[in-house]
This record gives sequence, C-alpha cells and structure tokens, in this order.
Amino acid sequence: MTAGSTRSPSSPEQPWPVRVVSDQIANWIHRLGAVWVEGQITQLSLRPGTRTAFLTLRDPSVDNSLTLTCPPRLISEAPVPVTEGSRVVVRGTPRFYTGRGSFSLQVSEIRPVGIGELLARIERLKQALAAEGLFDPRLKRPLPFLPTCVGLVTGRASAAERDVVEVSRGRWPDVRFAIRNTAVQGPSAVPQILEALAELDADPVVDVIILARGGGSVEDLLPFSDEALVRAISRCRTPVVSAIGHEPDSPLSDLVADLRAATPTDAAKRVVPDVAEERRRIVEARARTARALRGWVERERGQLTAIRSRPVMANPYGIVDSRAEVVAEALRVARRDITRIVQTESTSLGHLAARLTTLGPAATLARGYAVVQSVAGDHDGRVVSSIAHAPPGSQLRIRVSDGALSAAVLGSTPAAGRNAAPTATPDSATPDSATPDSATPEPATPEEQS
Repeated sequence: MTAGSTRSPSSPEQPWPVRVVSDQIANWIHRLGAVWVEGQITQLSLRPGTRTAFLTLRDPSVDNSLTLTCPPRLISEAPVPVTEGSRVVVRGTPRFYTGRGSFSLQVSEIRPVGIGELLARIERLKQALAAEGLFDPRLKRPLPFLPTCVGLVTGRASAAERDVVEVSRGRWPDVRFAIRNTAVQGPSAVPQILEALAELDADPVVDVIILARGGGSVEDLLPFSDEALVRAISRCRTPVVSAIGHEPDSPLSDLVADLRAATPTDAAKRVVPDVAEERRRIVEARARTARALRGWVERERGQLTAIRSRPVMANPYGIVDSRAEVVAEALRVARRDITRIVQTESTSLGHLAARLTTLGPAATLARGYAVVQSVAGDHDGRVVSSIAHAPPGSQLRIRVSDGALSAAVLGSTPAAGRNAAPTATPDSATPDSATPDSATPEPATPEEQS
C-alpha cells in the first residue's frame, strides 16, 4: 500500500511519519528492478560465519560509489578471485532498508572483467576518440626549449618522481618543479589526476606538464586510458608529456599528449635540456666559427698576396713608363705631320692668293681696263657688256684703277666683223665725256667682271 493511496499530501499541519516516507522511498526504488553495474571494488568485507558479504563498488572516473551486499559464496566460488581493486560487472537489485534508512544493491551475480575485455573496451574508445580528431598530430604543441617551471603529476615518493627530478636536476641544476602527488592507480586516481592537471594548467608559471608513472599491469594503467582524463589532456593549454609505464605500455594518454616519453627518465631528458651538453655544443660551435673565420681570413690574405704580387700591382707605374716612349713618339710624329700639312696648305694658300690677286678686278684695272656700269634707269649699277645695254644718251660710270669717271654715250660702233651702222656721231659727246683712254674696252672675262 502506497502513501499516496492512503494519505493526503504532507503539510506542516499533517506531516508524514518516518515509516511512511521510508516505505514510499522503498517502493520507488524497488520499481527499478535488476540492473547490471560495472565498477571497481574498493572495499571487501567478508567475515567467516556471516551470511552476507559487504562490498563497495566505485566508478573509476568520478567520486561515486555504491554499497553492495551478496552471499559469501559468490565471492568464494568466483572463477577469478575477487579482491579489492578488481574490475567487475554485477547484477543486482536495489534495496532500501526502511529500518535503518540505508540503500544497497543486493547482488545475485558477479562477473570479473577480464584483460581481453578491458583491452577491447580501450580499443573501442581509442577508435572513437581518433574519429573525433583528438590524436591528430597537427594538434601537438611544441615543448619549450628552456621551461621556466615543470609541472609533475605522479605518485607520492614514487620511483617515477625520483627519476624525473634527479635526472632533470642532473641536466639543469636550476630547474624548478611544481609537483602534485596523486594516486596513479585505483578508483581515486582519475579524479585526483584531473584536479592536479587542471591546477597546473591554470598556473601561468608552469610551461610544461609531465604525467609520470612506473610500469604496471593493464589494470594498474587503466586510469591513464580513462576517457575523462584523455579529454582533459586534449583541452590543456599547456603542453603535456605522457610518461606512463615502460616502452611496451601504451595507454591512451600517450596518444593525446603533445609528446610521448618511453619512461619517466626519458621524459626528463626530453623536457629539460642538458646544460653541460648545451655548453659543449656552444664551445664546439664557437670553435667551428673561429676555424671558419680564420680559414676565410687566410684565403682572403692569400688572394690579396697573389694580387699584390702581380707586376701591375708591384710596379703600378711600370706600364705607364713602358708606354711613355710610345706616347712621345706618337706626339713627335703627330707634330711633324701637322707641321708639314700646315706648311703645305700655307704654300697652297699663298699660290691661290697670288693667283687670285693676278686674276682679280684690281689687277685687270691696273693693266688699263675699265668697268662700265649704267647709272640711271632700271638698270642702275648694271655692268655694260654690250652696246645694246648703253644706247646713245645713256649715263655711264666708268671705274678705272685709281677712281671712277662719269660719261654719256654719244654713239656706238660695232666690233669688227659685225655689220652694224653707227648710231651716233662724235659731235654728240657731252663736255664731261671720257678721254680716248676711257673708251670701252673689250668685254671683260667673267673673272674680270667679278
């Protein structure tokens, strides 16, 4: 009989008794029926002579647990020993005990989870996370060359912690650590590791985080293949190095981390640089640089010596001196040729000047010839070269060697051999007519007219 069928809703004036509330809770819980539950056994209480064994089943990923009760034979007759830390799958019915107000899962069957099944589950989870891209190499972040502070998540006083710290300080004595000791196996490992990882990732001083654990069985390394931890590593802004177990071990944290180290010692060597080795490299680099520089200087010095030993560099003026005589001879020949040319041309010019003087108008006039020019009319200044150019009465200007005469044409007589009658008589000459010497000479040659 339910409380809802026999009683009205509770109120401050009509509260329910404890037994009613307990019965109501028990009825709702008992409706769930039988369920299969997986977890890890953290506590096991099996006393001789008792009819009930008490167990605590914990979720490895979160801080949740259930109380189990079962007959002792389920544990003693199990094909695989059931101990604390075992991963099991149980079939049970929820029970709420109204007498003491407690809840437990009454177990009727226990099945240990075998290694093969665990590995199959890890493989299925691996494939699912790979499909999401959590293992993509392009997401890997580079480690800092010289980390300011190294975050270390490992077990308390473990060999992994000792290896990482000692090897790191042996390589770089001034290295700083931010160590977070957590459980590295068992049901509480994942929650503690998640908390430590989040704390170190939020610390701005920490440049890299190392997850370190020594070797162990597949069950011991299960926390580092937990989905919650793998996703937390992928969300970290700080580079994460996974150094879990030994070389053959490969939990999922190795795949999602930015760097996988074979062992905790290898992680220390990969994260912390060896100061002595770096100094040795610096010394070697300086020595190589010095040798290269000296070699370059020697090569350049040799080339400079070879250039300076050449004749043109040993005696720069030698080539000038050797060509000075050639230049002087060329100058002498040039001066001689120029002088000869000038003299030849001067003689030719003198001859031409004398000829020009001989053939010029002045010389012709000096021999008794004259130049007759018209004075008036349209032909003023024209040289008279024909009697047709000076009809009787024309005014003429007659140039002689020492001056000019003015005259008028009284008449004209054609040259011998020409049948032409005189056009004027001597009586028609003007008082200022020319003397017999001023008679018009024979037509001058073109040279004389010039």
